[in-house]
Amino acid sequence: MVDQWAGIGERVGALGAQPANSEVFGSLGHRWALEEPLTESGLAELEEQIGARLPEEYRTFLLQVAAGGAGPAYGLFPVRRVQGRWRWEGDGADLVDLTTIAEPFPDPGPDPRALEELLAQRPEEEEFDEIEDFDDAFEVWDEQWTALMFAPERTIGAILISHLGCAQREWLVISGRHRGTIWSDRRVDDVDLVPLLDDDRKPVTFARWYITWLEQAERVALT
Repeated sequence: MVDQWAGIGERVGALGAQPANSEVFGSLGHRWALEEPLTESGLAELEEQIGARLPEEYRTFLLQVAAGGAGPAYGLFPVRRVQGRWRWEGDGADLVDLTTIAEPFPDPGPDPRALEELLAQRPEEEEFDEIEDFDDAFEVWDEQWTALMFAPERTIGAILISHLGCAQREWLVISGRHRGTIWSDRRVDDVDLVPLLDDDRKPVTFARWYITWLEQAERVALT
């Protein structure tokens, strides 16, 4: 079997030495640094603490390449051991409930019709004579929208692994039918959680996600 991670760390390091590497989106965030890979014992302890085995592509990356650092967008969230407990660190990583990672990722999510109906009810300023009335109505609507879109149970069985800025993030599903796939989170822009798909409309797994980023980064920095 071909080792999909062979030479990946070296390719990332080579990009870090290129004068044009700052042209790659997000590189000023991760600065092409890779954290030390996990040890077998460290990974075993991590999986024991979260009560789940990580998807194979991701766990082999952690062992062979890095525990985090340079990667898509502003980088791959590192997983670190802090005061005897493992956790992922990064913008929004605290949204992950580590006690629910072993539970299946929701499939399906909320009824799309419920989202559409609530979005259609969003108050518009021109509908109100007084701005204070609009503000009050929008606040009530926004509370309902936030409660539906950002309910914690919507992302059980997944971890945040990257952010694109402006509260846009990406998740890796750990448990359930979608295990090993990457999901886009642009709920801040009223866009629901969706799986990333390749050109053939197939779900993007961790390895495809990372290696595609690396190939695109090489095209930008080496041309």
